[in-house]
Amino acid sequence: MTITAKATPGPLLLTPRDHTLIMIDHQSQMAFATHSIDAVQLRNNAALVAHAAAGFDVSTIVTTVAEKSFSGPVFDEIKDAFPGAEITDRTSMNTWEDENVIRRVNAIGKKRIVLAGLWTGVCIVGPALSALDQGFEVYVIADACGDVSTEAHERAMDRMVQAGARPMTSLQYLLELQRDWARTDSYELTTGIAKKFGGAYGLGIIYAQTMFHAKEGQ
Repeated sequence: MTITAKATPGPLLLTPRDHTLIMIDHQSQMAFATHSIDAVQLRNNAALVAHAAAGFDVSTIVTTVAEKSFSGPVFDEIKDAFPGAEITDRTSMNTWEDENVIRRVNAIGKKRIVLAGLWTGVCIVGPALSALDQGFEVYVIADACGDVSTEAHERAMDRMVQAGARPMTSLQYLLELQRDWARTDSYELTTGIAKKFGGAYGLGIIYAQTMFHAKEGQ
């Protein structure tokens, strides 16, 4: 059978309007014991995800666990991306068991859920497996998550992928929202976030723009 290619995106790719991002427990106390990823890199990746979601107006829920009594505030980089936004505090380790969070998920009403947070093996596995069981599509931003060890993080990712979750990275998330450099209305947003939080890729953009006035899509 002949297959005919079409210049259209696949349905598994994310768009800014088709999912809800849930950022879970990016808090000081949770970060202290996170060893699968460097804390600076973790904060940077979480910031990239948050600013990408805010810039593309993605439906986003930020949630914490025991913020006032134990775990501390959410990272400033996330609060900076969503100034004044509601942050839902919980007692349950599994975000999906919190009625306030589920109320917000249902109010948004999107079947795709994108997760990032600490720790991978508890705070992300819980909602991922629960959402999958209820028929949601689940994506996990692996490098905006972390756990007490590399082993703990990797086994958690394995468990979620085996159950049907789709792994991705923070930079991949940003570029998937942009997807086409000809979309000039969000070009400066995307490259600006990349320059600030995109590591070596961002440095490359700064160099190309400064030295050659280069611009993708031209």
